[in-house]
Amino acid sequence: MHSPGEIGRTRSPRDAHRRLSLRVSSAVAHRRLSLRESSAAAASADPTQLDATPSLALATFAERKATIVLAALLTLVCAAGTAVAEESAARSIAARLERSGVLVAGVGTSRDGLPIEAVLDRRGLDHGHAQVHVLLVGQGAAAAERIGEALQWFHSQEAAAARREKFVLSAVPDARPGKSRREPAAFPPAGKAYQDPGTGESMYLWRWLGIRAPDLVVEVEPGDGGPVWYAPEMNHPALEQLARTLGARPVARLDELAAALASRPACDVGTIPALRVASGEPFCERLLQALSDAGFRGPSPARREIQRRVARSPIELAGQLSRHYGRDLNQVVYIPALALVGRLRLGELTGDNSQLDDVLRIVGPYLDGSRPTDINSGSAMSGHLVFSELAERTAGERRQRFVELVRRGADVAFERDGQARPIMPFHNEMSDALFMGGPILAHAGRLTGDARYYDACQAQLRAIRALVLRPDGLYRHSPLDEAAWGRGNGFPALGLAWCLTCWPDDRGDRAKLLDMFRTHLEALRRWQDESGCWHQVIDRPETYRELTCTAMITLAMARGVRLGWLSSDDFRPAIDKGWYAVRTRVAADGQLVDVCTGTGKQPSLADYYLREAILGRDARGGAMALMVATEMAELMK
Repeated sequence: MHSPGEIGRTRSPRDAHRRLSLRVSSAVAHRRLSLRESSAAAASADPTQLDATPSLALATFAERKATIVLAALLTLVCAAGTAVAEESAARSIAARLERSGVLVAGVGTSRDGLPIEAVLDRRGLDHGHAQVHVLLVGQGAAAAERIGEALQWFHSQEAAAARREKFVLSAVPDARPGKSRREPAAFPPAGKAYQDPGTGESMYLWRWLGIRAPDLVVEVEPGDGGPVWYAPEMNHPALEQLARTLGARPVARLDELAAALASRPACDVGTIPALRVASGEPFCERLLQALSDAGFRGPSPARREIQRRVARSPIELAGQLSRHYGRDLNQVVYIPALALVGRLRLGELTGDNSQLDDVLRIVGPYLDGSRPTDINSGSAMSGHLVFSELAERTAGERRQRFVELVRRGADVAFERDGQARPIMPFHNEMSDALFMGGPILAHAGRLTGDARYYDACQAQLRAIRALVLRPDGLYRHSPLDEAAWGRGNGFPALGLAWCLTCWPDDRGDRAKLLDMFRTHLEALRRWQDESGCWHQVIDRPETYRELTCTAMITLAMARGVRLGWLSSDDFRPAIDKGWYAVRTRVAADGQLVDVCTGTGKQPSLADYYLREAILGRDARGGAMALMVATEMAELMK
């Protein structure tokens, strides 16, 4: 019998196409009716990122733009109806290599709604391996056929056994499936990820290559007869020698994949030596022999950078992040507040009292009352968690003032007569509310000893779960659509972990809270991918790997194991993989890879596919990465 996760993974491409078509069609039909509601909800959930009251002109323009984009996506998806009935090139190849140590991994989604997939040599998942990692990239059936021949020879033939000792071989057999191959792709791709239908496939590939960080990329294209090689200019002696060994010609275009990888850091990680080959015959044996003859070695600059990232301890990474995040509190909302909490925890872990002193300086205007706090959103309620953390670390009048601020954030759960509301305000029917409202109530209960806060917290959690919990244990983001948005599941995981941390051991309802937490984390564990990440839509591996939900879920699992709520045997492997994934996506200067932008409730699955994935510094992503780094430091003490 399949587990729910296995069932989700083995759905056919035709089913995926049908569901996406229906979602996009629904989005187009309802977009104009729901956009203003969605925009207002998004602003309430994330006031630091989105405008809560867009002008009518802006709203109308956004409606028009969104409708055009979604309608175009629907047209393209429907046009690909016959193509998606066929098995993807990657899965077809992997099926022939079932016992050869390969796996199929998502790279992205084509403009036709088809999954872009890779066949990965499992040995390459750990960036510390000693072999040279070669990755083949093709587009179209002819290129995929050549790549399939290469992978089958390398992974299954006795004649290639010696090569397997020296090399790791992976591939993206068709980087632009379906009808997306209308014009040559340009690299590095322009536009926002992954929204532009003209560059979406290129953006998926570009960022995926940067994080996967092979030592050599070879773009494969059809040709007549034996292989003809092309090499870009690159200040890399081994590539220059390889080009001479192969008799390679100069590349024709500076914006083709090989030239761009050799000159620009993919995904802002590092450059990657690259070639292009045109061939109508098998070429792999010749390539690997030339690599040996030329003395080509790894790691590539990109893999060397990833190795530096994963070598950092939790304290080292937290220290790097603390220099860029948690430096202000211009609004009491959850994003800057969590970064400040991360700094407080870092200070405790390192014995550095300056972290506490600086956070106290930053919150000073709220402490002395010269700057009031506004309770106008769920984000504002959860922003008061920084005061609960400070109350735990201070004493006397200062502590009492912090407790008053915590109660200010928590007391919105009650009517003026002191009766608990059936559900807290500002929840917007979103799974986010399990974090936005629950932890501040639980922390208020711990700080005051008033059982009403715990009762109200349980009521809040039950009410939101009734709105958004799916039968499979994941959370839909809102009742508007079944999509299990990544951060929309990270919020419940983090929120319940925070509540449990504050919950008395002797309360009879603690067992219910533990069951909620364990059921959700078990459902999430099944959807972690081979890289350690969770995706923008949890159960859609063709969506991008998203940093914040990966950090939040990893944090929740780590705390669960550390405090005995979860089995270490079951969850420690997932925690280690998640922490590995976070490190690969966070640079020493605070630059981040693929943070979903601020997101309110969306009316369709397609809307979650189209949310911008930020590359660079981002306050939300930095706060979540800092939080998980300090939690991992606690776990590893």
